[in-house]
Amino acid sequence: MILFASLSLGIASCDKSNDLTSIQENGNSNVTITNPTGSKMKITIGSAVFTATLYDNPSVTAFKTRLPLTINMEDLNGNEKFYYFSSNLPTSASAGGNIQVGDLMLYGNNCLVLFYKGFNTSYSYTKLGKIDDVAGLVSALGGGNVTIKFENN
Repeated sequence: MILFASLSLGIASCDKSNDLTSIQENGNSNVTITNPTGSKMKITIGSAVFTATLYDNPSVTAFKTRLPLTINMEDLNGNEKFYYFSSNLPTSASAGGNIQVGDLMLYGNNCLVLFYKGFNTSYSYTKLGKIDDVAGLVSALGGGNVTIKFENN
C-alpha cells in the first residue's frame, strides 16, 4: 500500500491536473540525448551551491541561453521542484524510468524540474543534467517553494 501511494505521487510530476496530453503532443522531436558534455552549471539555493553536469542536446543549448536565471520553483509531491517557462524549449523526452536525486529535467516542453527524491515513473522527461554531489540538496530545497539561481559555471 505504501509503495502504491509513493508511486502514485511520483507519477504526477509537474502536472497538477494529471493531464498527459502535453507529453504526447510536445515530446515529438527527433533529438538524441548523448552522454554528459562535461559542461557545468552552478545552482544556488540560499547559501548552498551545487554544480551540475549538463547533457549535450538542443534542450540544454536552449536552456543555457536563458542563464543566468533566478526563479521561484514550486514543490510538488514531496519529491521535486518545478517551474513553467513562458516559452517552449526543444524536447527529446524518453519514457519513464528511474528518477535520481539531483536530476534536472524538462517535463513537456516548458516545465523545468529538479528532483530531490528518487522514484520510478512512467512519465516522459527530457534530460538536461544532474547535480554532481547531492549532499545537502534536500535540506537546501526544504519542503515548500524555493528561489533557485541557475548560471553557467
